[in-house]
Amino acid sequence: QVQLVESGGGLVQAGGSLRLSCAASKGTLRNYRMGWFRQTPGNEREFVAGISWNGGITRYADSLKGRFTISRDNAKNTMYLQMNSLKPEDTALYSCAASVSASLVYSRDYDYWGQGTQVTVSS
Repeated sequence: QVQLVESGGGLVQAGGSLRLSCAASKGTLRNYRMGWFRQTPGNEREFVAGISWNGGITRYADSLKGRFTISRDNAKNTMYLQMNSLKPEDTALYSCAASVSASLVYSRDYDYWGQGTQVTVSS
């Protein structure tokens, strides 16, 4: 079992950057495939990016490729999401999740979730 805590969200102007972190407050991340998802009120959770246990495989939502980068540091028990060239439509609650399955993309395959960190991009 693992407990996840996100940080790094906040208010940023369009075109700016933020780096989100997902740390394990309990357990170790190295045993899991990891992912970032985001959600806005009234909408379903949306896949952002996923990463394999050793970082060798990454997946991104097509609309975010080139602007977002997922990475992990298992020695620090932390995963990251670097977000560049942010747009107002990136405003959402961003959550990290851990999966024991082979899938990276589908939220239903993730077993543990953090509480989320709010990202707000102003125009």
